[in-house]
Amino acid sequence: MADQILSQEEIDALLTAMDSGEIDVAEEKQDVAVEVRSYDLTAQNIMQRGQFDALEEVYDKFVNLFQGSLSSLFQRTMTVKAISRETVKFGEFIKAFSTPTGFVTFGMEPLIGSALMAFEPNLVFSLIDCMFGGDGKPMDKIREFTLIERRMLQRIAMAVLKDLETAWADAYRIRLALRKIETKPEFVYLVNPGDQLVIVVCAISTEGFSGNIHLCMPYLMLEPIKEQLSSSYLREKDRASSFGDEIRTLLGRTEVNIVAELGKTVYSVEDILNFEVDDILRLNTGPQNHVIVNIQRVPKYLGMPGVVKGSKAVQITEVIDQDQGRG
Repeated sequence: MADQILSQEEIDALLTAMDSGEIDVAEEKQDVAVEVRSYDLTAQNIMQRGQFDALEEVYDKFVNLFQGSLSSLFQRTMTVKAISRETVKFGEFIKAFSTPTGFVTFGMEPLIGSALMAFEPNLVFSLIDCMFGGDGKPMDKIREFTLIERRMLQRIAMAVLKDLETAWADAYRIRLALRKIETKPEFVYLVNPGDQLVIVVCAISTEGFSGNIHLCMPYLMLEPIKEQLSSSYLREKDRASSFGDEIRTLLGRTEVNIVAELGKTVYSVEDILNFEVDDILRLNTGPQNHVIVNIQRVPKYLGMPGVVKGSKAVQITEVIDQDQGRG
């Protein structure tokens, strides 16, 4: 190690060279590529698999209900199908529509906020034409809706909301209420342009025309109930329902002992030993008193004694309160 230590002459020579600039002591810089990724704390990650699986059941049921309602309303066969489900930012979604489009905002109480349904203009004109007895032939030129046509659109929207509320009942009970009808996309506001929408597109078709309804719900509206709409929750719900049915079936077949207690009396052992044939035992109740009906020795009902078709019987008149029964 001694040969690695600089002598005093070598140290002085090194310092002199540094002062004169013969040796560059500046730190050599190295270019290091640093990857920087932006992160939005408000971003909504809704692409988790199975997060909104319950919506498929909801809209499958809605399609069947709405197809029947349309056929009844227009007195002709109409086909309704759910053709897609996707998530899109609100700003991108609304830019895809032109004026006029049948925008209907509605509430989904107790959820906070508003949802939206968008009727394509050709579909609106065809449905209104059918409503007034036409064949629904598409118009050559799209124009703004008249006041009467807006009222007809409202009538169709109410039919959608009625069936949609019924379809939601199995997943989560909500109350739908129409709030506003608009025809210009720039006047429609649900959430911020960067917020996500869950969109289900339903196609309506007949022999003469076809068109789509876009049913849109903001992710912020669905977030409080996303657990109830997940695939795992559905499996647990189905399993619980299945076990419940099995238990009810088994209990329905279970046999239990039912005893109608006509009355009670107390005697000493000495009295019992002295009983003879034809002795009469006095009970604490009479023919006008209620009879206690016991199920597996537990008092459950009160009744009145009587005779039905020659057989002794008890008519149940009252259910015994459990606290009373224990007392």
